Amino acid sequence: MKTLVYVDHDNANLGDATLATVTAAAKLGEVHLLVAGAGCGAVGEAAAKIAGVGKVHVADDAAFEHQLAENVAPLVTSLMDHHDAVLFPATTTGKNIAPRVAALLDVMQISDILSVEGDKSFTRPIYAGNAIATVESTDAKLVITVRGTAFDKAEAEGGSAAIEAVASTGDAGKSSFIGAEIAKSERPELTSAKIIVSGGRALKDSETFESVIMPLADKLGAGVGASRAAVDAGYVPNDYQVGQTGKIVAPEVYIAIGISGAIQHLAGMKDSKTIIAINKDEDAPIFQVADIGLVADLYKAVPELTEGL
Repeated sequence: MKTLVYVDHDNANLGDATLATVTAAAKLGEVHLLVAGAGCGAVGEAAAKIAGVGKVHVADDAAFEHQLAENVAPLVTSLMDHHDAVLFPATTTGKNIAPRVAALLDVMQISDILSVEGDKSFTRPIYAGNAIATVESTDAKLVITVRGTAFDKAEAEGGSAAIEAVASTGDAGKSSFIGAEIAKSERPELTSAKIIVSGGRALKDSETFESVIMPLADKLGAGVGASRAAVDAGYVPNDYQVGQTGKIVAPEVYIAIGISGAIQHLAGMKDSKTIIAINKDEDAPIFQVADIGLVADLYKAVPELTEGL
């Protein structure tokens, strides 16, 4: 089986989510990559160095500069005559393009896979991650999105794949890029951070969140996350949200402060290697998944922890 992996990138750097997707694809067969962008030659070269990759297809065209799904989907579809499956990282970009590719191929998409059980058999979460379904496809072509936290990352060095230019399918004329507001932070990005400190609604307001959570995160060199309740209350921007409708993370250490542990939040972080919870409610659901739990007032415990580091 030949698999095609869509490369997550920003025209200059290759995204980490691609490496986990390559690992998943390798379980199905020969791995080819697709880099679609503008001025993306450096990404193609980096992709060729990923261990286990046989070929890198590069489509360098102004139409793909912002990876608009309406432009990229026909390109992916044009390559499917020579591939049996296409895998996308379950990132914002991947989840935007994949459904359009599935529709053009007239097949059912398989979303957010956690493991590869066979050539056409996979596991995926349902009910906010409270149950795992095993699904099997009967379609001739497979369109799959991959949950990056469920697979080890392929080695970024050691490969020597051939790079092949592919013809552009051009601008579909159905959408145009207006602009992007990119949040910038000196702290690690959530999906790649090894340590994450998250705060919940118990932090009262944005000033309290800043004074309690940020000093601890800075001491640990950690990324900062939040529950949906904290985001909806305006304590922090949407980019901080961890959970079913936010970002899916699996750091080495996840510290949940003032977070009760609703299933929607747990769905986004329960694969973390070590979960530490601080909450004054000893019956909070977060303690059911925590490796280390501290029943305490966060306004006393967190500053003491920060000072002791």
